Amino acid sequence: MISGIEFASPKFFLLFITIPLMIIWYWFKHRKSQAELQVSTFEGFEKAGKSIKESFLHLLFILRLLTISALIIALARPQSSSSRRDVNVEGIDIIIAQDISGSMLAEDFKPNRLGAAKKEAVGFINGRPNDRIGLVVFSGESFTQCPITTDHTVLNNLMEKIESGMIEDGTAIGDGLATAVTRLKESKAFSKVIILLTDGINNMGSIDPLSAAEIAKLYKVRVYTVGVGTLGMAPYPFKTPFGIQYQNVDVKIDEPLLQKIALMTGGEYFRATNNKKLETIYKEIDKLEKSKIDVLEFRKKHEEFLVIALIALGLLLLEVILRNTLLRTTP
Repeated sequence: MISGIEFASPKFFLLFITIPLMIIWYWFKHRKSQAELQVSTFEGFEKAGKSIKESFLHLLFILRLLTISALIIALARPQSSSSRRDVNVEGIDIIIAQDISGSMLAEDFKPNRLGAAKKEAVGFINGRPNDRIGLVVFSGESFTQCPITTDHTVLNNLMEKIESGMIEDGTAIGDGLATAVTRLKESKAFSKVIILLTDGINNMGSIDPLSAAEIAKLYKVRVYTVGVGTLGMAPYPFKTPFGIQYQNVDVKIDEPLLQKIALMTGGEYFRATNNKKLETIYKEIDKLEKSKIDVLEFRKKHEEFLVIALIALGLLLLEVILRNTLLRTTP
């Protein structure tokens, strides 16, 4: 990549003050050297054309000015520079472990908890183009919806397709966390992260959540836990023979468990009570987990004065040739 021209010795540009002084000197000299002749009429001179010397009367002086200007620029040492930027990006491997149990349909979030979680997760994914991100879902059991990938378009499409009822209902936090850890244990990334979102209490699964947290700690996986649900009661839609009926149900989140999982693995626990709070939590996690980007910049300067000096020499030779040939004057 070639950048603009710089000058190593710009102080020589002060010599340009000699140019207007030379022009003034030349004007006075040329004026005094002109002879005067009084004639009664110009009729005889009008038919005579201009000679070559008369047409190029000032050419030699112009060449001299150009030669001096080129020499001044050469003395200022013009330099061009080439630069190269080496960018080394070390991304973070992230698994989003999303609870899709039936309680995630509660509408204390808009349109509901699961819909809000999916929307904020997609925004988070789009803001991290350098990271590999995967998706694990869990309710009564767990499975990998998308392995860690840099193809975020595919990941977002798979995120949109998740819905409650895909697998047996329940809340198997331990299984969800263990599945997420399994997806990260072979990772060579400098940072491995799980974002676990749930709105309930562990009541199913074959793996104890704290045992899963121990495994995460063993593989140096940091877990950020998010409790999703308002404080108190939340409207939940129930299907009845008469259509959808809403009933307020208690919001029960095992916050001590989620806090302990985060503490054990070096992460943090967050409580999302509405859409705005969930958005803020994702932004906070985004700030805490930044990709490592090393930028090395190399610049090499190239001297360009030789070209200008050769131009000055060419102008000087042209002046000497013309002065001794076509534009030669007698003393």
